[in-house]
Amino acid sequence: MTRAPGGSAVSGVVPPRLTVGGTRNHQGRLLVRFAEIADRTAAEAIRGVWLEITVDAAEQPEDTEEFYDHQLIGLRIEDGSGTVLGTVADVQHAGAQDLLHLDIDGRVVLFPFVTALVPVVDVAGGRIVIDDRPGLLTVED
Repeated sequence: MTRAPGGSAVSGVVPPRLTVGGTRNHQGRLLVRFAEIADRTAAEAIRGVWLEITVDAAEQPEDTEEFYDHQLIGLRIEDGSGTVLGTVADVQHAGAQDLLHLDIDGRVVLFPFVTALVPVVDVAGGRIVIDDRPGLLTVED
């Protein structure tokens, strides 16, 4: 799936607005070509810049196992018995896997966002069910 289809506007960089000219997968990575970036030298100049794309709040990813960050932030976290543990404060896209930043009693706990540990994501119901393992929700002071 392409997160930024052709013609999408991207903001937050210099130039302040870029237009996606095309995308393709290359060795497991998504490569994006911008209409305003003429060559590799210009592309290297914006390496590491954070890009943002405005997504309509009603838009849903094509894959039912995929979610936009804004859909997850604010959902309540429950254990398998339905006990509310906290809420999702943020989502971090790490190299090996995504991490949920859980707000549990004012503490932020990083929790792996993998199916084995997060068996239920119910966006419409406003909840995520997690299967905690010893030490995952424990924060040492």
